[in-house]
Amino acid sequence: MLGDTIAAISTPPGRAGIGIIRISGKDAVKIAALLFRSPRGQALSSFRPRYLHYGFIVDPEGEKRVDEVLLSYMPAPRSYTAEDVVEINCHGGFYATRRVLELVLKAGARLAEPGEFTKRAFLNGRLDLAQAESVMDIIDARTDKGLSVAVRQLEGKLSGRLRGCMDRLLSLLAHIEASIDFPEYDIPELAPERIGEECRLVLREIEDLLATARTGRIYREGVETVIVGKPNVGKSSLLNALLREQRAIVTELPGTTRDVIEEYLNVKGVPLKIIDTAGIREAKDLVEQIGIEKAKEYLQRADLILFVVDVGQGITEEDEEIISFLSGRKCIVVINKIDIKEPDPEFLRRLPPGCPVVRISVLENRGLEELEDTILRMVVDENIDPVSDVVVSNLRHQQALEKARRHLQEVLAGLENGEDLDLLAIDLRAAWESLGEITGETIDESIVDQIFSQFCIGK
Repeated sequence: MLGDTIAAISTPPGRAGIGIIRISGKDAVKIAALLFRSPRGQALSSFRPRYLHYGFIVDPEGEKRVDEVLLSYMPAPRSYTAEDVVEINCHGGFYATRRVLELVLKAGARLAEPGEFTKRAFLNGRLDLAQAESVMDIIDARTDKGLSVAVRQLEGKLSGRLRGCMDRLLSLLAHIEASIDFPEYDIPELAPERIGEECRLVLREIEDLLATARTGRIYREGVETVIVGKPNVGKSSLLNALLREQRAIVTELPGTTRDVIEEYLNVKGVPLKIIDTAGIREAKDLVEQIGIEKAKEYLQRADLILFVVDVGQGITEEDEEIISFLSGRKCIVVINKIDIKEPDPEFLRRLPPGCPVVRISVLENRGLEELEDTILRMVVDENIDPVSDVVVSNLRHQQALEKARRHLQEVLAGLENGEDLDLLAIDLRAAWESLGEITGETIDESIVDQIFSQFCIGK
């Protein structure tokens, strides 16, 4: 498989100014040369690498021109995959790119599997596994801070810190195992104090990284934020105000929103998957009942809840039913329509305890900035700077770090109990392997395949 020459369309499908076909492998230049014609009659092998060259793609059977293109050639190992790579920039569209790809495949390339270009970059040593995974995070980033987290991982910042930890553990392992395996050489045993000191240093580094995991995953995956409330309190108006567009239908009739509306919102660098739900009340018909049931389902799984109440209507039985769902949940109470009146002490007393309260008027565009600031304080650690700090954003990485932490804690407990070095070495090796799962040095091939299968074709 690794010896095959692969090809795929690397740009999104549909109408566009440019479509790119990427070819990678030992026959990339040979295949491209069969199809590319330079107006000056130059051979592709004579082209200057990493420059765009003008010409045409032709069907070799009859030399019929298929498209006017720009072609670039990147010889191994200084390419994305560390193999010979040719990229054909043709006109975007539904047919042109597909037709060029068909000719490339007919000339001897194989259609790339999802993520196979990046997988080859990993297998050929140009990227480690953490860096390779960050490529998809860059593609999926929805905010500038999410992009910053992914770019720092692509730069190898996380991998660099992990390798420092792995080197410490490997040094301990090498000394312990040498003293066990070669007793005839009288290799001095490491003092327990030295082993404990090194393990605590690595453990402290792991703890520092794990402290960023929750915030990192928020920047990567977003916060599922559900807007709930009884009908006609301004939920859909709030959604529109936060999005700065008329996404949801707003009328004076209660029950206008009968289904769930989902949109992504950038709140000062934090991606929010914001969900507007049907007003929770006694349903008037089957359709509304289904919408209300879906609202309750989203309420149960939400990362953050915006509970909207109407200060003009006061706290009703419908509000109290919703409040009963909020116990133990991360929630912000949004008091709407303060342009009509301000909430009195009795109104405030009946709100769910322990939830921040923000007063707004969607009609007059008041309080929205304060609401966004409150959301930010609720979901991210303000001490973590995604632009300059190394942040763990991937659940797989977090789980591997937690495994390494448990094994190192076992080593420290074993030292206190006076366990033999050969028993301590088992947990030391397990900790080292857990960290290596992140960079790809100790990971099973089937897991590597699973990771890259989640990539898009052409990347």
